[in-house]
Amino acid sequence: MPFNFSLWTLARWCLPALIAVSCAPAPRQSSAWRQLPSIPDGIGFAAPFAGVSQDALLVAGGANFPVLPPWAGGRKEWHRSIFVLPAPDAAWIPVSTLPRAAAYGVSVSWRSEVICAGGCDAEQHFRDVFALRWVTGRIETRPLPPLPRPLAYGCGALVGHTFYLAGGTDQPEATNALRNFWRLDLDQTHRDWQELEPWPGPARMLAVAGAGQGGFFLFSGVELSAAAPGKVTRRYLTDAYRYTPGSGWRRLCDLPRPTAAAPSPAIIHGSRLLIASGDDGRLVHFEPPAAHPGFPREVLAYDPRADRWVSLGDSPLSRATVPVVEWRGQAVIPNGESRPGVRSSEVWAFQLR
Repeated sequence: MPFNFSLWTLARWCLPALIAVSCAPAPRQSSAWRQLPSIPDGIGFAAPFAGVSQDALLVAGGANFPVLPPWAGGRKEWHRSIFVLPAPDAAWIPVSTLPRAAAYGVSVSWRSEVICAGGCDAEQHFRDVFALRWVTGRIETRPLPPLPRPLAYGCGALVGHTFYLAGGTDQPEATNALRNFWRLDLDQTHRDWQELEPWPGPARMLAVAGAGQGGFFLFSGVELSAAAPGKVTRRYLTDAYRYTPGSGWRRLCDLPRPTAAAPSPAIIHGSRLLIASGDDGRLVHFEPPAAHPGFPREVLAYDPRADRWVSLGDSPLSRATVPVVEWRGQAVIPNGESRPGVRSSEVWAFQLR
């Protein structure tokens, strides 16, 4: 019998397969997050300086608990090491040291230099401001005008050629945070820092800075107040402000949750500012501390045009006390705390384009 392959037969055989293909779940989009090579330290660092010089990523200083965690009586140590990552697929190079061990300062990238301001060690807060430059396999350092007063645990960002700093504390035993707002014109570093009118809200430390549309943003943070002798109470904040040169401060929509000590400055993604993770204060007294689940992984996005916050869901990382560095089309988060007292040597990057 001759083979009669009609259109009906074709449809009867192929239609189920076509339906199966059309009903199959769409492939998941690849994540915007990826890991870069980890810093060659088994523990990792909280609050290092970080930035870009000669198209290489620099990470310097920081603090950790190298022997035991704090709940087991471990002692925090401050570090001086400087590491350089020449390319995203390269290996980290330990190249030099800071003038002294420091952590919890603020850093920005400026014309192939990393500008480092403030910071502290176990005994004191610093006024130091200096620039790091990666040149032919070595680090060069040059001094810049010192801060008006010692500062650590503040936040800052670069708006144009102006470096802004806000909040923090001025000594290790501080029972109150600062309500300070300073700027330095990096085009005119022969001049001193200028003190500006601060934001119309509580003093704070561990806030998140941001820059965009010609303005400086201040998000969340922690307000301090003295409690019993030797004790300090923390209040986790959700307020937000924008400073525009020539116009001053304006209060913004509150954040959905506190983001204290989140990676800073906020990631600039298109017209929005993203804040990843951070401490919302809900698990401050979590017991046992060794089982702490980590900081929230949620990413919040702020739209300055609509003055509105939305949640973008969870990121793959839980982080606090760490800078954000824009490098080669990525927002890089090098190390930081994954949960209280625990550091990570991982380096994560969020793809910007």
